[in-house]
Order: sequence, then C-alpha cells, then structure tokens
Amino acid sequence: MISGTRIADALQMILNIGLVCLSIILIIFLGRQTFDLARVLLNAGEQSSTYLLIEGIVTYFLYFEFIALIVKYFQSGYHFPLRYFIYIGITAIIRLIVVDHENPLDTLCYSAAILILVVTLWLANSSRLMRE
Repeated sequence: MISGTRIADALQMILNIGLVCLSIILIIFLGRQTFDLARVLLNAGEQSSTYLLIEGIVTYFLYFEFIALIVKYFQSGYHFPLRYFIYIGITAIIRLIVVDHENPLDTLCYSAAILILVVTLWLANSSRLMRE
C-alpha cells in the first residue's frame, strides 16, 4: 500500500519538474523578447515603434517576474508568495492598458483593478499577514 507522504512527495516532484521546464521555456521567450526589443529600438524612427517598445518592455518584465516567482518558490521551501502573483497581475494589467487603450471606460476599469491590487499588496505586506 502506498502511503500518503509518498504520493505527496511524488506530486511535489512532478510539480518541481514542471516548474523547471516552464522556467526554461520562459527563459527562451525572454531571450526572444530581448531580440524583439532590440529590433524595435533599431527601427526607432517609426511612430508605432514607441508603443511596441513600451509593450515589449512590459512583456519583458512579465517574463522576468514569472521566472523570479519560480526561483522564489524553490528558495522559500516550495511556497509561492502571494505578493509575486499580485506584482504579476499589476504588470499584466498595465500591459493591457498599453495595448488596448481605445475605450476610456475599459481603461478606467483596468485602473480600478490596479488600485484594488495595490491595496491588496499593501494588506499582504502588512505585519499581520507577512510570513517571510
């Protein structure tokens, strides 16, 4: 009969292997994004290149934050800190605002979502909820 701890250890190992594979994929995409940013910088004379540059930088930070989240997971003893998910959410919404800013009401709603996430981040970093 297989014990519960053996199953938990096996699932933990599968999760760890999956996260390592995901981090390798994210590093490849991060490298690709670096080349895309360099290409946009070389075409700096175009009007649309400013938006592409800002979108690329924010996407670059999204990849970087996901990689940092995976590294923090392994450093903190197989625990995902809530703050990192909030950082990723804020960055993703900022990217959405940069990419899709045609409807003012949508932009206002996205900004309200960022405000809610910032308040959540403040609450998560308060002394009552800090675990680290």
